[in-house]
Amino acid sequence: METWPALPLEDWSDTHATLQLWLQIAGKIRLARSPWINHSWHATFYLTARGLTTSPIAHDGRTFELRFDFIAHQLIVEVSDGRSARVALDARPVSSFYADLMAKLDSLGLGVRIHRRPNEVAEAIPFDRDQVHCAYDPEYANRYWRILAQSACVLTEFRSRFIGKCSPVHFFWGGPDLAVTRFSGRRAPQHPGGIPNLPDWVTREAYSHEVSSAGFWAGGGPILYPAFYSYAYPEPPGFASARARPDAAFFSDALREFILPYDAVRLSPAPEATLLEFLQSTYDSAADLAQWDRLALDRPPA
Repeated sequence: METWPALPLEDWSDTHATLQLWLQIAGKIRLARSPWINHSWHATFYLTARGLTTSPIAHDGRTFELRFDFIAHQLIVEVSDGRSARVALDARPVSSFYADLMAKLDSLGLGVRIHRRPNEVAEAIPFDRDQVHCAYDPEYANRYWRILAQSACVLTEFRSRFIGKCSPVHFFWGGPDLAVTRFSGRRAPQHPGGIPNLPDWVTREAYSHEVSSAGFWAGGGPILYPAFYSYAYPEPPGFASARARPDAAFFSDALREFILPYDAVRLSPAPEATLLEFLQSTYDSAADLAQWDRLALDRPPA
């Protein structure tokens, strides 16, 4: 298997749209059963050797876990009492997937109610009524996971260079995107909000403090290809004109963040080093221009 496989968005955009909604259903199950943790860190997924997991979720004296397996193409529900259930990942409407998963949870005594309208999508059809999104290409779902897994390894190495407050390397199912976020420790001005079908108070809590954040997403909107990104909130003066490395990186005026096309990493002779160069150079600009206390926050090189 290729370590960094091709992932042209136009070849799997329908699958990506369907998969995003399946991930949101599982993510909302975790959200409904978890205490709130700052910046919505209680709702995210984590990479596994076969896909993505919610990690253990508490439920009336037991725990359960939802695992997306992109090798066997199943969503696996595992319970601490030894019982389990599986939902096939195949081409079918979101409403069918939702009904199947909820029935499996009920059969395991894990009944849970979620808000059925998707977040961060313009066309927010309730899950139980969505018969529009029904595509699933297992090859591209597998490629997507493999890229997430490789990206997570590099983001984790990048994360190790920082000793201030920092998020885990985790997957947000709203975007969806893989992200790691560093914090200066200072409060930030109130975020304007405005993300489609996401309450403004959620966005404002997520950006309550200054951040430099980076990650990967499969593309969409003005960027119609997979890409790595890096941004700062609040954006310090001069950030948009700062130099990012490698040369393929650029600042998107539409998104207000630096973009490195995924293919620039995939086709590089040293993909991991190329990605690290992008992450480090954009963080350096964000932290220096915002006058972060880097002596206190950065880990000195070994």
